[in-house]
Amino acid sequence: MLDGEEGTLAMRVLIVDDHLMLRKGVLSILSNSDLEVVGEAANGQEALDLVPKLKPDLVLMDINMPVMDGVEATRRLKAQYPDLKVVILTVSEIDKDLFEAIKAGADGYLLKNLGPEELVSSLRSAIAGEAPISSVMAAKMLKEFRQPRTTAAGKEDGQPLSPREIEVLRLASTGLTYKEIAAKLYVAESTVKNHMRHILEKLHLRNRSEAVGYAIREGLAGDP
Repeated sequence: MLDGEEGTLAMRVLIVDDHLMLRKGVLSILSNSDLEVVGEAANGQEALDLVPKLKPDLVLMDINMPVMDGVEATRRLKAQYPDLKVVILTVSEIDKDLFEAIKAGADGYLLKNLGPEELVSSLRSAIAGEAPISSVMAAKMLKEFRQPRTTAAGKEDGQPLSPREIEVLRLASTGLTYKEIAAKLYVAESTVKNHMRHILEKLHLRNRSEAVGYAIREGLAGDP
């Protein structure tokens, strides 16, 4: 859909949550932004049925739902549509839910207590290739996965990373955006994105969230 003021295509969002009031609340927030809500689903199976029809750019996914939960729906969606962005929006601060969602391919993990502006900003960043993760959950990832580095970066899982790629990965693990990483390294934002693409290819990872998990697990993560 064309945005009247900008003349650009609005990003299409599918909301998936079993609570009607929550869906309507998110719809109200996004209706005042440049994001277009193209549909709603009450569970993971409905999301699987609607995605090929509605062709959203991003699916905003709850975890605990009847029929099919959000983790399983995310896994199936990412297998069928690798370029589709799936961001978890949940009340769950349980470590297992976070890690399972990331392993399933989720592009972000947000808690429902975030404000309207933060929600919109996080979804925009996910569409742009960032990995929005609520600070509480990012801290859990660091606590759970940070271990002494035991292998040279990338050697077990793929090709070795270059020093610059390791630096980009380290900064990405702290939650910085591509633009912020570019500023720190005095390079163009497009250069940072190219580095991240090479990192994903070398390590056989699907998205930035998995790359951050890898960095934490291998002891490459920087301090938030």
